[in-house]
Parts: sequence; C-alpha cells; structure tokens
Amino acid sequence: MANPFLSSEEYDERAHQLYNEGQYDEALDVLREGLALYPNAVELHIGVGYAYHAREEYAWARRSFEEALVLDPEHEDALAGLGETLLKFGQQASALRSFRRTLELGYEDDIELMLQIGRALFREGLIDESREYFETAANQTPDSAEAVSCIGYAQHRLGDDESAIATLRKALKIDEDHTEARIYLGNIFYDRGDYEAALYHLDRSTPDDHWDELGIWRLIELKKMVYRLRDSDPELKPWEERLAELAGEPDDIDEMLAEIEARAAEAAESEARGQLELFGALLSTFAQDKVTQPDEHCITIDEDNSIEGTWEEILQKMSEARGGNSLKEFMQTEARRGFSLTGHLIPTEDAESFIRGSADAGLLRIVR
Repeated sequence: MANPFLSSEEYDERAHQLYNEGQYDEALDVLREGLALYPNAVELHIGVGYAYHAREEYAWARRSFEEALVLDPEHEDALAGLGETLLKFGQQASALRSFRRTLELGYEDDIELMLQIGRALFREGLIDESREYFETAANQTPDSAEAVSCIGYAQHRLGDDESAIATLRKALKIDEDHTEARIYLGNIFYDRGDYEAALYHLDRSTPDDHWDELGIWRLIELKKMVYRLRDSDPELKPWEERLAELAGEPDDIDEMLAEIEARAAEAAESEARGQLELFGALLSTFAQDKVTQPDEHCITIDEDNSIEGTWEEILQKMSEARGGNSLKEFMQTEARRGFSLTGHLIPTEDAESFIRGSADAGLLRIVR
C-alpha cells in the first residue's frame, strides 16, 4: 500500500538504493508505488526506465524514458537513458542525437553523465563516438583517473597502443590505486609480449579487483612462468578461487546445456576422428613426397593422427580443425578448455609455447 507520508524524492532515494544493490524488482515496486501517488514525478519515471534497462526489458525502458521526456524534454538523465535504450534497438543515429542533446543543453560539466554516455557507446562498439565524451569529461576534470583511463581504453580499441599506454600511465600517476586501469594496462603489455611489465601491473591487483577471467588467467600463467610456482603453490589459491567464483556454480539450465553439448560433442567426435584419419593419411602422402626440413616438427593428437610443419603451421591446422577462428582466439579457448580438463595453464603468447604447454598438459604429444 502506498505511503502518503513519503515524498517523491524519498521514493526515488529508496529505489536508487535498491538499484545500486542489484535489487531491480524491488526497486520497480517502490517506483510504481511512488508513481501511484506522484504520476508526474519525472525522476520516478526515469528510475523505472533504468530498472527496466537493467533487467534488459528495453521496450518498457524506452517507454518510461519517453514518458519522462514528455514531462521534461530537457532532462539530462532521461536523454542519456533513452540514448542507451535506442542503442539496444540498433537505432544509432537517434541515440547519438539524444546524447548530443545533453551537450547542447550544457551538461558537459556533469562528469558522471559524460562517462555514462561514453561507456554506453564503448560497449556498443562506437569507439570514436565514446572517446569524445571521455575527452569531454577529462577536460572538465583533468585529475580524474577514471576519465583519463577511459580515453586510454578507447585508444587501445582504436589500435593506438602507444597512446593508450601513455594515457593509462598518466591515469595511474593521478591515482596509483585505480586498479581497472592497471589491469587493462597489464593486459596490453601481455598482448605485446612484454611479460615483465604485464606481471608488474597485474601482480599489483587483488583477486577481487578482477571481474573477468582473462587477467587472472594471465597472472597465474606469468607467476608460474617467472616465479616457477607449482600448481599447488598456496600463492595461487586465492586467484584460482576467484576464477571459480567468476565462473559461478552451474544452475539447472547450465547442466542441461552441458549435457546437450556433451552429447553433440560425442556425436561429432566420431565424424572428426574420421576427418583426422583422412587428414593424417594426406599428411603421410605429403611426407613421402618431401624431405623433412630441420625447422619442421610433428605432433600426435592420438595414436592414429599426426600433424607436421613449423609450430605456426601446426597451430594453423589445429585451428582449422576446430572451425577456423583466429589463432589468438583458438589458443585462448583451448587454454581455458585445457585448464578445466587438466588443471594446467597453457601459455598463449606464441605457437611454440602453446603447443609445448598443451603437451605438458597431456593433450597432445610432440614427436619431434
């Protein structure tokens, strides 16, 4: 039952607290109760819009933001929320107009709003457009490590790693505890093969600083490689626990999908084995027609199938057998699969390290 003693601002405040705690259903209940008393309260309509957006109910979110803009056509939060929702419908031009309106109305000094818009564009792959809003925020507050680091993320996604590294270092000079920037910087160094710098930055984070698995995988790999840690070393335990936490416990749907996947994999395995046998026969035929070069190697996947070539050629053939993803994606996917099967971390920095790591994990055998 609606409480007539609460103001619309108090309803909004209660809902906002629930929203920040991730209790979107409860936040919606509070907002609807408030709207029953205050149907023209713009903030409550906007709150409903963001709650629906968080629940990925974008049609309802759009309706709520549009209702708010009928009441106040120049409300910056409604304009930003509508823009985010329009992006989900693929209406980029309309979304950009809605975002642009916030600048025209003079809200460039609202740093949180600029970062919100920039991140929304960044998530949808509109990197050039996102960078404008990040730079607007940074120009308003040059000492904001968050705003500066967001520019670095955009630079990296645009392929300008040198500028990204310089920008992220600048952000860390502003705030050395800005772990999001430090983890991102560590991953850039890892991708560039500068493992010492990658380890330096990733090792200054804690397990709870990570919200995806990639940085943790890489840090564990680097710790094992550089510090010669064993799989059972206590130093790795907190990181492995965080990996398990991020992976989460499988629910009934996950288990059902895993069972379906297992059955499909079993059916595909027989077909794949036949293809590999044919592939192995072709390789044997090729081997009869040429002399093995000194830099060529040979691996066996099972007793009947082998692949020859340079490390890079072997990796390419393995990737093609799995569907032809990019070599980097193939190595990362197989490294994760190998870890789940064997508990061994497989390096992914180059073809040779990946193949030797796979052999150490028992997933294949190197003949030469």
